[in-house]
Amino acid sequence: MGLLDRIRSMFRGPEEFDLTSGSIGKPLFFLSMPIVITNLFQTAYNLADTFWLGQYSTDALAAISFAFPMVFLLISLGMGISVAGSVLVAQYTGADEEREAEYAASQTVTFAAIASIVLGVVGFFAVETFLGVMGASQDVLPLATSYMEVISLGLLFMFGFAVFIALMRGYGDTITPMVVMFGSVVLNIVIDPFLIFGFESNPLFAMLDLGGLEATLLAATGYTGSGITGAAIATIFSRAVALVVGLAIMFRGTRGVQIHLGDMVPDLDYLPRLVRIGLPASVEGMGRALSMNLLLFIVAFFPDAVVAAYGIGTRVFSVIFLPAIAVARGVETMTGQNMGADKPDRAQRATGLAATVLFGVLSAAGILVFFVAAPIADVFTTDPEVVDIATQFLRYVALTFGFIGIMRAYTGSFRGAGKTLTAAAISVLMLGIIRFPIAWFAAGEIGETGIWLSFAISNVAGAVIAYGWYRRGTWRDNDLTEDDVDLDDAGMEPATTDD
Repeated sequence: MGLLDRIRSMFRGPEEFDLTSGSIGKPLFFLSMPIVITNLFQTAYNLADTFWLGQYSTDALAAISFAFPMVFLLISLGMGISVAGSVLVAQYTGADEEREAEYAASQTVTFAAIASIVLGVVGFFAVETFLGVMGASQDVLPLATSYMEVISLGLLFMFGFAVFIALMRGYGDTITPMVVMFGSVVLNIVIDPFLIFGFESNPLFAMLDLGGLEATLLAATGYTGSGITGAAIATIFSRAVALVVGLAIMFRGTRGVQIHLGDMVPDLDYLPRLVRIGLPASVEGMGRALSMNLLLFIVAFFPDAVVAAYGIGTRVFSVIFLPAIAVARGVETMTGQNMGADKPDRAQRATGLAATVLFGVLSAAGILVFFVAAPIADVFTTDPEVVDIATQFLRYVALTFGFIGIMRAYTGSFRGAGKTLTAAAISVLMLGIIRFPIAWFAAGEIGETGIWLSFAISNVAGAVIAYGWYRRGTWRDNDLTEDDVDLDDAGMEPATTDD
């Protein structure tokens, strides 16, 4: 078997496996593996910005430490719609009700677009005040503001592509979003250094020993870069391209769930259903985002070096936790389809397997990070003080990575069963009731080390809470396909494929 054949064997579409029958491990693997890679590509956006802006200035690095939680907050406010769409598509697909799945996907796209536009406008006008309240220093505030203003105006493209990924995942197709994300990330990485540095003192040209070419381009264009604003423009442009490709795929319907233009007229009778399922998911996302922002409020009391180290640490975690997030999304889809097929026992077995595997994999990753924390931090900055602080942060949290895997697996199953309120409650307990208070009091007593300890303690507590709640079995009684909307009563004719 050649290399390409081995690579292809790792990825199988929904036409090659059944999530509702047969073995559990293989379909969960083939469903989750592309999500791991898709999320890795998505994280590459943040890592590319962190790397290049770390070369630009420490203030710019601190600025995106403030900006990233606000980006997460804006997306979280609207993410419930995409979660609702994904869960509905999964359960209808498991119940073999294709028409209902298509209608749910179409309505999700419409209301997600409306929500992202509203949130983007609000974010644009509120960003400077918000960042000021969060404690951004006078050196960092204008940089973070300019970055977030661009992101807010382009929120439609960022959120729209996230919806595309969610809907395709609900259907069981995780390969197509992976391919589209790859192209988008490559585009972002290519244009990032040019938009940040332009053609003056651009480290990319120095790395490639192309100083002469850089001087020629500077003389021809006079472009010296847009700094942190350039990083935001690169992200928005590449996401916009990805969204256009994603919409084209869904309208064609040759892969994954299909959407229809006629089904996208806003149906106010359908909206309450999306809200009922999606609002708790938004609360969960908001809880995570607010926790990040509240922790950043605490971090802001410390010097900019601590803020920059916090930003590096959280971005490293975003990479390490990719398997947990991906498998949780896979469990969400498997639970959704099996609930639609009236097979809750199979959903429970898949969740238990996912939790066990994630605990082992992430614990091993945590041990590795503990020993190589300093070289990891050194990748992102040339400031030795920031490296030392980030190393301490990573080591305090690393040995609790496995517990994040347990929590993610069980909350993913809750979402797939439509119990999004339960998943939200677990998140709020872990982040708002445990992590933030510990960070607040401990930081005052032992400095930034108290913040690092709050991460470790809350990770363990979140796993215990999620496991105990899941064992109660209350998630088993939520089949969303029993709550059908009559498409004929809604004025909808059967959709055609020539939209």
